[in-house]
Amino acid sequence: MSVALVTGSAGLVGSETVRFFAQKGLDIIGIDNDMRCYFFGVDASTEWNKNKLLVEIQNYEHSNIDIRNNDELSAIFKRYGENIKVVLHAAAQPSHDWAASEPLTDFTVNALATMNMLEATRQYCPDACFIFTSTNKVYGDSPNKLPLIELDKRWEIESGHAYYENGIDENFSVDQSLHSLFGASKLSADILVQEYGRYFGLKTACFRGGCLTGSGHSGTQLHGFLAYLVKCMLNGDKYIVNGYKAKQVRDNIHSSDLVNAFWSYFEDPRYGEVYNIGGGRYSNCSMLEAIEIGQKISGKELDWHYNNTHRTGDHIWWISDTRKFQNHYPEWQQKYNIEMIISEIVSGLEERT
Repeated sequence: MSVALVTGSAGLVGSETVRFFAQKGLDIIGIDNDMRCYFFGVDASTEWNKNKLLVEIQNYEHSNIDIRNNDELSAIFKRYGENIKVVLHAAAQPSHDWAASEPLTDFTVNALATMNMLEATRQYCPDACFIFTSTNKVYGDSPNKLPLIELDKRWEIESGHAYYENGIDENFSVDQSLHSLFGASKLSADILVQEYGRYFGLKTACFRGGCLTGSGHSGTQLHGFLAYLVKCMLNGDKYIVNGYKAKQVRDNIHSSDLVNAFWSYFEDPRYGEVYNIGGGRYSNCSMLEAIEIGQKISGKELDWHYNNTHRTGDHIWWISDTRKFQNHYPEWQQKYNIEMIISEIVSGLEERT
């Protein structure tokens, strides 16, 4: 019996992981107590996705516990022990805006719970791979200090700059910047994951994601901008763009492409690794470009409004350099570009309504 233990299993990345690893023949233990509903309200609940998994995935078992509760978490790890071959930790408080409203909740969910996960892995299944969904927010707002130029529909880095062709790599500094409390809690967890790999010799990896997206996302105003943008477009709801003339650039990676990267790592793990992972130059857009593409695909106009105040710690321009991961795992290839991602989100939301 080979088990994949997945936290945040009803969320975007977690549910994609459940389906993919189940298809590969692993038994799945999912942990998710729908804190997304607590963070963002009932419209962001992942209950619908959990129910789909229970119906569709035969080798899936769900546990509705809070991973901050070390006793309950340890009981699950103890039950399956060394049958656990991979721990995929995707549970998180994911919004830097929300974190400021409840800093202690944000830190315990993101950092303390990650410590619980790592220690349980070390105690009960030390040979398992530990895969952590980190974030590019660990770099704080330092990307905003790069030499950016304003184009018609986006901000862009100067063409002669080292990051122009491939984006920002893992050597970019995490110091001396404004992270937001969310970025700080995720960075704390990120460093712990690295340390358990380097100090205790666990097979750990931090995947520092750009925007993670797909039709499995319960998009909301404070998190999941593409899914929420499309939801507003289809429902005729008002959408607010905050700052930077609506030209801020994000790279977007589909959850399927991300989970394929997880599988590549699982098949040939390393110790204490860090990877920037995102859409890169293959899949990115500005807010203005996302609106334009979404309207073209959906055939509907977005009722959007501009707020001149940008979000604290927000990036003006982010493109992930994924070459390190691609060099380590050359078989991994991205499939989804921005047009494909938005088209799938449109179809998925139409099916759910």
